[in-house]
Amino acid sequence: MTVRALRIAARAELLSLLVLLANLVTVHLPAVSSLAGPVHGCAYLLVVVLVFRTPGASGAAKGCALLPGVGGLLAFRSLGRPPARA
Repeated sequence: MTVRALRIAARAELLSLLVLLANLVTVHLPAVSSLAGPVHGCAYLLVVVLVFRTPGASGAAKGCALLPGVGGLLAFRSLGRPPARA
């Protein structure tokens, strides 16, 4: 896994969710939903796959990756930290 791919996917996931929510509370154009919905879904799945395939990813990072919207950024942040000492 490259860190760059995870960062891009996490940002795309959050941005597409924000576009969907903004569309929902404003004009609710079907074309915007038709474009942003699949983009959000693909970015979400990519984040989950990238985090779960990362060697040494903690359970917290994997759990964060499963959260839609902000989970990718939280997982990215969690992967950048050294493991907590017991």
